[in-house]
Parts: sequence; C-alpha cells; structure tokens
Amino acid sequence: MTGQGPRILLVEDEVSIAEPFARVLAREGFVPTVAGTAAEALDAFERVAPDLVLLDLALPDGDGRDVCRELRSRSDVPVIMVTARGTEIDRIVGLELGADDYVVKPFSGAEVVARIRAVLRRTGRGTAATGSEPVTIGPVAIDPAARRAQLGEDELELSRKEFDLLVDLMRHAGTVVTREDLMARVWDENWFGSTKTLDVHVGWLRRKLGDDPAAPRFIHTIRGVGFRFATPEELDPSA
Repeated sequence: MTGQGPRILLVEDEVSIAEPFARVLAREGFVPTVAGTAAEALDAFERVAPDLVLLDLALPDGDGRDVCRELRSRSDVPVIMVTARGTEIDRIVGLELGADDYVVKPFSGAEVVARIRAVLRRTGRGTAATGSEPVTIGPVAIDPAARRAQLGEDELELSRKEFDLLVDLMRHAGTVVTREDLMARVWDENWFGSTKTLDVHVGWLRRKLGDDPAAPRFIHTIRGVGFRFATPEELDPSA
C-alpha cells in the first residue's frame, strides 16, 4: 500500500537498548537494521545501503570511530554518533571524523528520532523512501514526486501544507498519527506555536476531499490523539 520508510542502521551492542529502540524506529516509520559489532555494522552497511547510520562508539570488537572512518571512505551516508562519553573533545573528534550529529547516553527515543529526521532532511537522504512512490487508497491517489493528488478522475488543487499533510496521513493509512508527529513532519520539529493551524488545514483538506467531518470517510479524528486515514478495506466494503 505504501512505500517503506528510510533505512536506519542501528549499531549498538547493548540488546537492552538496541531492541526497544529498533521498535521505536519502526513505529515512527523507519526500517531499522541492528548490528551489534563493528564487523556486523560494515557487513550490514553493504547489504542494507542505509539512509542513515546511528553508531555507538563503544563496540565489543572495535571503536566506533574506526567504523565511522571506514564508512566515510565508502560513502557520504549521514552518521549520528552515540556515546556514554559527553566531553567536548569527544564531540569534536566525532564531528571531525565526519559525523553529522552526536548524541550522549542516556537519551530519549523522541530526541533521537527528531535528530534523525533533522539530519535526513538537511542531507536530503531517505527522500525516495519517505513516500515518493505513488499511493492510491480508494479513490484518492497521490504522486509525491510530481506533487499531484487526485480524487477519482479529478485533480485536487492543494496548498503545499495540505499536500504534505495528505501524503503523511496516506503513508500511515490505518494508523493513528499524533498531532505532534504531524506538526513535526509537515511543519517543523521546532514548532512551538498553537496546533490550531493543523485543525484548520485538516478542515480545508477534508472539504477538498468532500469529507464530512461529522461522518468522515477519509480522515478520521481520534480525539485527544490525532488523525487516521482510512484503509483500502474501509473504503471498499466488497474487499
């Protein structure tokens, strides 16, 4: 139904960190691959071709900085370094090796996800995987690469934010997308103003889709949480 999200190579030997954070990444729309050693990381890098590497510096078979050097010799893939050390010199060394960002343990999943999105957006990575493939759900079709949307045979005239909002909702069809995530992805992760603008844009988008907010067919409001786009099965009773 939708394309896969950006591929993230998570290089972390502590299972108690790697496994739950991989689940967080998957829930946020990424496709995680976990490597527990430097050797596994380099092998997975060639196999997966990730859009971003989240790299722990302390690995059982080597130093993450050596892995970063090796990755930089092969590719310009974005690298976010993760370490328990937090001194200024560690940060400087990491960034001089070509890391795009630096995270110190302990960290929150939300913080790292925000940093991943910021680096991907800044470097232009993962754009093909974040929804450039055309998506059709019921009578609604979007082509993110061409920035075109249709309702049946009719072209939809959408503003930039309306289009981005529709793409995000359709990419996560059947899943509740929180207001905070929509604001972060469609507006900006550093948006601190009222989310009223989100409600206004959802209202405009519903009108253009011919959606009745009292009995929506496409965009459902999940009170206190966010919004959910209908699945193909919901839009086709015969399916």
